[in-house]
Amino acid sequence: MANQLRLILGKNLYIPDEQSLLGKLPSPEELRGMVVLKGRRPVDATDDYDTDDDAANDDMTDQQSVVTMKTSVSSVSSRRVSTVTVKISPELAKLTLFHGTKFRTWEASIGAPTHHMHSFSESRVRTFSKSPQSHRWVEYNQTHLSRAFPSGKRVDSSNYSPILAWSTGCQMVALNYQTPDEPLRINDGRFRENGEQGYVLKPSILMTKGKIDPGALLMEVKILSGSCLPKPGGLSSGDCIDPYVIVSLFDCHEGREITSSQNTNVVPSNGFSPIWNFEDSYHFTVQNTAVAVMQFAVWDKNSSPKSDEFIASASIPISCMRQGIRSVQLFDSNNTRSGAFDFASLLVLVRFEYSQAEL
Repeated sequence: MANQLRLILGKNLYIPDEQSLLGKLPSPEELRGMVVLKGRRPVDATDDYDTDDDAANDDMTDQQSVVTMKTSVSSVSSRRVSTVTVKISPELAKLTLFHGTKFRTWEASIGAPTHHMHSFSESRVRTFSKSPQSHRWVEYNQTHLSRAFPSGKRVDSSNYSPILAWSTGCQMVALNYQTPDEPLRINDGRFRENGEQGYVLKPSILMTKGKIDPGALLMEVKILSGSCLPKPGGLSSGDCIDPYVIVSLFDCHEGREITSSQNTNVVPSNGFSPIWNFEDSYHFTVQNTAVAVMQFAVWDKNSSPKSDEFIASASIPISCMRQGIRSVQLFDSNNTRSGAFDFASLLVLVRFEYSQAEL
């Protein structure tokens, strides 16, 4: 396999040397256009290596640990395992940059070499975020990498909100890209911030030592009008739509996700140039301006609320929003702008009650 990777990827394969593993991780500029491997780096690695299955099993262990004393005792005895040395190809190990390890304590993790990394399922992300030591995870992510991934219980391939993992400085938040749902639209909005280059810089607050309050921000939003709103799915035939807008704030505070949504009135039979009630304004308190995202979602009203159809949306990081009257480009369910969605947009008014702090 090592020979195949070298042959196929060629100069685009990042091959670390032992000296480079002793200091800081390579910068994004150094890794530009490169393929990086995660696996078992030390040739004499033990079963301390982590996998997605390991993380999922850890979650189940956490959830089942407080059933009864009898169950707990038998559980502890059944989890006694001996250290097993895993055979690893030396040639493949030389190509590996990131060595995945199981989480024990934050002290041990922070003291580990920078190329050691952790993977956590969404359940553990929530648990660690609520922990009194959540700031240690932020500290860990300043020098090491963390990856979050959806729970194995999501058999329908649905997604979880990436906001909480972002708030800890987690660099890789994996989602089910085959499901175009609300969390995936949040993720799309975050990475439009940098022209969809694949990465964005962390907010400076997540690179600061110790606990820091990102500060709250009071916002007022008005939906003024829309332009060229297509029919659901971009269909060219059918009845005129009855559009309304759901304005949602996805935020987090003290390790808990916060979602608040407000709806505009319905404009009957007008997708070309709907005008909403100028008197309606929507107020939001943003707790974490560094990672919060606002989403504008346009829906077509039907006779039954459960049968309303999604038309288009736009997700914008709070750190990228500016005051005044702004034009918001809308995207279809696959986060693209083409065909009937080429000119779809909203006109909105944004006001901040006080100036944003440096993000």
